[in-house]
Amino acid sequence: MDFTQGEMELALRESLDRFLTDTYDFQARRRHLSDANLQRELWQALAGLGVLGAAISDAHGGLGGGAAEINAVMACLGRHLAGVPYLSTVVMGASFLRDAPGDLASATLAAIAAGTVIIAIAHGEERAGPDIVHIATTARSVGAGYVLDGHKTVVLDAPLADKFIVSARTAGKSGDSAGISVFLVDAATAGLRQTAYRTIDGGHAADVSFDQVFVPASALIGDEGQGFEQIERVMDEATAAICGEACGVLQAMLDQTLAYTRQRTQFGRPLADNQVLQHRMVDMMIETKQSVGLAMVAHLKLATPDRAATVSAAKSRIGRACRFVGQNAVQLHGGMGITDELAISHYFRRALMIDAQFGSGEHHHARYQRLQIAPAV
Repeated sequence: MDFTQGEMELALRESLDRFLTDTYDFQARRRHLSDANLQRELWQALAGLGVLGAAISDAHGGLGGGAAEINAVMACLGRHLAGVPYLSTVVMGASFLRDAPGDLASATLAAIAAGTVIIAIAHGEERAGPDIVHIATTARSVGAGYVLDGHKTVVLDAPLADKFIVSARTAGKSGDSAGISVFLVDAATAGLRQTAYRTIDGGHAADVSFDQVFVPASALIGDEGQGFEQIERVMDEATAAICGEACGVLQAMLDQTLAYTRQRTQFGRPLADNQVLQHRMVDMMIETKQSVGLAMVAHLKLATPDRAATVSAAKSRIGRACRFVGQNAVQLHGGMGITDELAISHYFRRALMIDAQFGSGEHHHARYQRLQIAPAV
């Protein structure tokens, strides 16, 4: 398998890393997460770098890249702990819209690349867990459109969003794979309400309710009732993307721990001279390097029949690495490791969020086993 990095991938990684190093340190992150205007400014700056159009076709103002470029960007965002809605808007939003016909999808893709729109994915529901078929939200065909009713939980980046991509049932009942449809809904639509809150990693989320929300027929993304495979594909792409982000988070926690143990002295010697601690940090490095390889494989397999099994294998293993490296990083920083003032605690929270997002390691391990024993079609 060829892991050689392409020119676009390298250019994106280098330009984004340079920009974030110069403008987005830990204190800047804290300011941005509490100020929506600063987040919009950062979003526009990323658009200027071409980052938001990395995987969008040049016909819509993008760079025409693919999974490798997404992986490079996500790893860099993870390393700098950049709190931007890249996953929901560029990875998931653009993926839903990429193959959708119509002027609305085309215009929204162009707006994503230009940095003028932020998208949130309203899919998860109460007690549904990571199983994507448990959708009770309904969409009734009424006249020239649909009426949406239901409730979505933990919609990441919802308070920042201009538009929502919403899964709803046009047929069947919760638990059926058939009858699921996907819609693009403006955040200002009447009947759409949010209850906003912050997540453990400092991000923005909301529970979103739909009460007689009318959308035109043009808001339907794809074919009516055929959204299951579409959602499953996008969820796998998003899972692979956060595996890439995890690699950046893991590397940052490792680098900060190495720097701290070389600086911190005990009994007149740096902590890094302790052989037991050296062994622990070697184990952290091994987990980090393995995760990088697994994330690359997951992205390279996204367009193959092995997509689901490969992504679940990577997510299960990388989730374990997030816990192992994060716990050791915090422990090796001592009591300071859990304080809000120290960056390592924020990286650890993001690592824990990644482990749980789109299904835990246990969920993906079980899914991988099911896929491995499934009969060939």
